[in-house]
Amino acid sequence: MAVSLPDTATGLEMQRPVLLAGLSLIGIMVWQLAPDGWRIVTLFGLGTLMGLVLYHAAFGFSSAFRWMIVRRDVSGVQPQILMLAVATILFAPTLAGGTAFGHAVGGAVAPVGVQVAIGAFLFGIGMQLGNGCGSGTLFTLGGGSTRMVATLAAFIAGSFWASLHMQWWAATPRLPGIALGEVLGWTPAMLLQLAVFLAIYLFLKRWGRVNPRPVQSRPVLQRLVTGGWPFIWGGAALAVLNWLSLIIAGYPWSITWGFTLTGAKIARFLGWDPTGVWFWRGGFTENALNSSLLRDDTFVMDCGIVLGALLAAGLAGRFAPQLRMPPKSLAAAVIGGLLMGYGARIAFGCNIGAFFSGVASTSLHGWLWIAAALCGTWLGVRMRPAFGLAN
Repeated sequence: MAVSLPDTATGLEMQRPVLLAGLSLIGIMVWQLAPDGWRIVTLFGLGTLMGLVLYHAAFGFSSAFRWMIVRRDVSGVQPQILMLAVATILFAPTLAGGTAFGHAVGGAVAPVGVQVAIGAFLFGIGMQLGNGCGSGTLFTLGGGSTRMVATLAAFIAGSFWASLHMQWWAATPRLPGIALGEVLGWTPAMLLQLAVFLAIYLFLKRWGRVNPRPVQSRPVLQRLVTGGWPFIWGGAALAVLNWLSLIIAGYPWSITWGFTLTGAKIARFLGWDPTGVWFWRGGFTENALNSSLLRDDTFVMDCGIVLGALLAAGLAGRFAPQLRMPPKSLAAAVIGGLLMGYGARIAFGCNIGAFFSGVASTSLHGWLWIAAALCGTWLGVRMRPAFGLAN
């Protein structure tokens, strides 16, 4: 979802209470995380920067895909191609080395099969009805969108619901994870992907239309602080931040695992018993369920995105929650959130974990994800008017 930022935003004096709240919450999180060491605190800081970048650049995936389908406006998609190209260039040598600062690193690689295609298709529908995506839900929530409260709640519920069915989905036809870097070598894979990005960019330039944002008259430094960034700034910054996540966490940026874990924590608090549930039995998932949420990298970074966007909204003078929500819009938010949650879980991620991080890791499941998600987006765009949502 895109957030437009007006030229009238003057910064710090407009919403000092919001800035104070954002800084206070960030400080509390750092205080809570500090006993677990610099790593988790640094990842929270990365998440905070991601939230600020997403908000200040209004860097949305769902709106960009919708503009392309409805208006042939590719101004939001072309910066995504740049983002993927920069991330691929940064990821390739890091993944080729296999380590960073003495610890192992690995890409976002997942099986290629039916569950990815179906999950991404559902996600594509859901992000048009929910008016956001994985990252968009978090940064627009932090920026003051009350509608996103409903979307996020349903997103969490859908993610947990899908975790109960993962054993069934794991039995559907699929190939093991395939990373082009491991098959072709990292340099040839990087060059191949860059060639594909260039071809897509040139095709979109010829086929589509570009509606650039109005040129901001404010100084660059002021725009950096108060928002109204060009999409290209946001795309480049997110590529670098994702690479830093790979180096520090050992794996690329992910979002929706935090939703699945939160849903499971809530369900267990309400009486659900995870004993015997395939997905939650043994290994990483069981350990995460039995540990504090504040020790989970993805959850902590998700919190950072929300608080970073809150801080950015205060800097931009744009934090203005609207409490009124038409029933049809609320229904779309809930249905969209459920579809995104369920789809992301079975597809091994959302627009960030599967698409952005997957493609940057040269994983074929990332390419399959975006192809299926665009099909779902096409259907979701056509469903929006039934819920009173404009295209």
